[in-house]
Amino acid sequence: MAMKIYNTLSNKKEEFRPQKESFVSMYVCGITPYDEVHLGHARAYVIFDIIKRHLIKRGYEVKHIQNFTDVDDKIIKRAQEDNIEPSKLAQIYIDNYFEQISKLNVLKADNYPRVTQMMPEIINFIKELVDKGFAYEAVGDIYFSVEKFKDYGKLSKRHIKDLKVGARVNVCDEKKSPSDFALWKKTKSNEPREVAWESPWGKGRPGWHIECSVMSSELLGDTIDIHGGGQDLIFPHHENEIAQSETRTGKQFVKYWVHNGFVTVNKEKMSKSLDNFFTLKTIFEKYKPRVVRYYLLTQQYSSPLDFSYSGFETAKNTLNGIDNAYLRLISFVTQRAEKIIDKDLLTLRENFLNVLDDNFNFEKALTYLHKLKNLILRELFTADKNRLTQFKKLFEDFADASLGIVLPQERNVDDYLQSLIKLRDKARKSKDWAEADKIRKLVDEKGYKIVDNKDGSAVLIKKYNETGSYK
Repeated sequence: MAMKIYNTLSNKKEEFRPQKESFVSMYVCGITPYDEVHLGHARAYVIFDIIKRHLIKRGYEVKHIQNFTDVDDKIIKRAQEDNIEPSKLAQIYIDNYFEQISKLNVLKADNYPRVTQMMPEIINFIKELVDKGFAYEAVGDIYFSVEKFKDYGKLSKRHIKDLKVGARVNVCDEKKSPSDFALWKKTKSNEPREVAWESPWGKGRPGWHIECSVMSSELLGDTIDIHGGGQDLIFPHHENEIAQSETRTGKQFVKYWVHNGFVTVNKEKMSKSLDNFFTLKTIFEKYKPRVVRYYLLTQQYSSPLDFSYSGFETAKNTLNGIDNAYLRLISFVTQRAEKIIDKDLLTLRENFLNVLDDNFNFEKALTYLHKLKNLILRELFTADKNRLTQFKKLFEDFADASLGIVLPQERNVDDYLQSLIKLRDKARKSKDWAEADKIRKLVDEKGYKIVDNKDGSAVLIKKYNETGSYK
């Protein structure tokens, strides 16, 4: 089955064919570090983490770049409010990003370029656009002339004549057209010297859109296989990236545009501007990061995911069930299978990979993880060791390697044994004495004795010495 990706540019699923047979270049727009990362950020980076994991699983080498927009109006404003240098403020929230996102088991990018590290390259890029006649100076600012790029709007499906001033189009009397966007901004009198760089047009700093075009081209070349980010970036950011990049090179900028849906709160996009966002730091105080990651997988990536604590609770309970099955499995078998040989398990694995091949449908992939979990619980006491080791390999391939859900490495003995007691009580009530005896033996092997009470309940008593006597 060929891998297919929904391409925002064509508005349809397309067979995935990267420029090089076994190599994929991927650029994902990073954060503007002026505040703590929130759940909306987490969704984007978990989604592209799974895309990356699956590409690797399918044999591709992935070069993954994710930037930091470390100079921006919002950073400058926040730095002035907090009486701190913009670079120091940016570093605080870059550190916060790595601290929080790493807890979600997101694989690191190959490079995290920063705007401030690429100022010469940005200036040269802008100069080329000016020399080609696609950009012009207006009182120290440099603007891209949108009307000169005939394909403008091909990503967002917006036409220049339909763009309204104020609707993500900045008002400026000096611009030749309201839809023209800034490539270079002259330094304002109230801005710190730290955010002013020398250029052929005087001191200033780059506009937002030019930055990603430069960083991606410098690190991945003129054409990228996959470029991603949230749906809010389609216009104007990604639309403007296309215009300036394809004008400069004359080549297609991106083959596959991938955009994730928003995290919403009461059906509104979660964002800092609306002050309706929940930081990861706050969420992690109540829920483990792996619960949050699982929650982010419960909706297909391009659809909105509405924030709710009940959703986290459901994810937590579901993950407990997955953990319980895995813990029971590794109590029976610790070695790892070399390969999957049983026909039904091979089919299950192929079905799992096929749904990820189909536009990275990890919501549906979770259903196959649960099918495997149920199969394990059904056969735990009857399957031979070889099949159990295959179960273990498949479970780890599905949950950990592909979906990034870190499985418990150290068993919580109390929780594990209590779960066995519950299963034994259930077996006794249904008069499945053989199952009850198997569980008793398993508990005994862990160094505990089961004592049955008259009311039908049971308690555990730990063995305390080498002779096997009980306390």
